[in-house]
Amino acid sequence: MTEKQKSRVVLLAADHNGVALKNDIAAHLKTLGYNAIDLGPYTDQEKVDYVDYARQLSRIIDNGDADKGILICGTGVGMSITANRFPKVRAALVRDIETAIKCREHNDANVLCLGAWISPKDLAVQIVENWLNEPFGEGRHVRRVEKITPHRQEAIVFTNGIFDVIHTGHIELLKFARSLGGKLIVGINSDRATKLLKGPDRPVNNENDRKFLLQSIKDVDEVVIFDEVLPTGIITQIKPDIVVKGGEWPAEEVRRRDKIPDYIEVKTFPLVKDYSTTNIIKKIKGNKYRETLKET
Repeated sequence: MTEKQKSRVVLLAADHNGVALKNDIAAHLKTLGYNAIDLGPYTDQEKVDYVDYARQLSRIIDNGDADKGILICGTGVGMSITANRFPKVRAALVRDIETAIKCREHNDANVLCLGAWISPKDLAVQIVENWLNEPFGEGRHVRRVEKITPHRQEAIVFTNGIFDVIHTGHIELLKFARSLGGKLIVGINSDRATKLLKGPDRPVNNENDRKFLLQSIKDVDEVVIFDEVLPTGIITQIKPDIVVKGGEWPAEEVRRRDKIPDYIEVKTFPLVKDYSTTNIIKKIKGNKYRETLKET
């Protein structure tokens, strides 16, 4: 199954109180082109334990075999409590459209919990549509969501850049990247590649000095120099579990641009406000120019 096909799969499960609403939502999802997989129960004639169905759906999400699921019981509370016991599940109990939107944008919720006693069919359908249509906002929210996400210590994390004049934004990026796994490898553009990217006056510091400085930072395990503009080749060689990129681009744009395979996770880290190497260099040059004027 491709990532695009996987994104159109929605798991559904309920207890006996949520069967009717589950059936309505499943039918509506199919009209929208989703592959709605019903995990049961299929009748409301027999009482069942919400825990069993919440666990079944959540285990599939936790294993990475599906991206999104919907759980329904009387209030949605029991389902949400059970689902959130699974490390990679972020279940949100939703009763209005605004919360449906925000739990996706801010929290990247991957399981929606509804209450059949609380939300009538028409409202529930609107909640589901808004929840599915709202993308994760990424940006500043990535750092927060990752703080509640379990990370494998054996995971190899890769990030890349020029790292010409080290500043606070670089340090924050490296700390974030290191928190995602057990080993952080940093790729830096060679002097030749840097000139192609930034112009003949860059880099300020040569590749060996930049490598030496990065290796002295405690969060960095290894530094490699690559002689290309894009990191596609070095990523193919290293085969990291996670690639982290600083900037305002969404993860899928980074994946497309740098040709990163689907089996590698891509995380983005927002630029730290008021920090950029280019601005620092402009400031230094401006100060030097003003000092020259004073001397003359």
